[in-house]
Amino acid sequence: MDLGLKDRVYVVTGASRGLGLASARALVADGAKVLITARDEKTLKEAATELGPGALPVTSDNADPAAAARLVATAREHFGRFDGVLISVGGPAPGFVADNTDEQWQSAFDTVFLGAVRIARAAADELDEGGVIGFVLSASVHEPIPGLTISNGLRPGLAGFAKSLADELGPRGIRVVGLLPSRIDTDRVRQLDELSGDAEATRAANESRIPLRRYGTPEEFGRTAAFLLSPAASYLTGVMLPVDGGARHGF
Repeated sequence: MDLGLKDRVYVVTGASRGLGLASARALVADGAKVLITARDEKTLKEAATELGPGALPVTSDNADPAAAARLVATAREHFGRFDGVLISVGGPAPGFVADNTDEQWQSAFDTVFLGAVRIARAAADELDEGGVIGFVLSASVHEPIPGLTISNGLRPGLAGFAKSLADELGPRGIRVVGLLPSRIDTDRVRQLDELSGDAEATRAANESRIPLRRYGTPEEFGRTAAFLLSPAASYLTGVMLPVDGGARHGF
């Protein structure tokens, strides 16, 4: 299938590694151009080198109020157009209700929630018909994940914002989609498994509850993201798509 991505231009945040990088890699592989962002300049430049000439690295923090408009403008100036954004950030600090501090909550809110809202609004102002705004969220949108209280608090609210945005932008022909990863084999998930004290046993237990009996790969997630962002998914909006090997058992 031709996804129709050739020469389209996307901003992908949190793209120096993990799910953001996997998504950028899949977009570039199908002919798109990407402006990739992250806070760490070194790892971001390494990612851009891997992706090749179709990638432009811009060091940026989603929590920076000035970042949103700057990223969209830079993508348009450098590549000559702007077709969409995939908003991905690293997961907030793990912990239970009694563990997480006000500072951790505030930091996560500024980066995970408010930063994403700002970027989505900036993109909405600049996109034309056929544009798309994607959010990398979490399985915690549907069901709380033990030990990830901050994520459990913020991700569902961001999904609600995305659904509202889909309703508002639909008449302009702009789509809004969400991806809900669960156990994807990234550094972040491996670190969470290690918090148990026995990462191998934790992974085995998690895999036993996944119908496909394994963790997903970043490449599998990236290909799913590329499809949702592409013109091939032109009649999909307002959807929150689990990328979880069947781990979510509800309809």
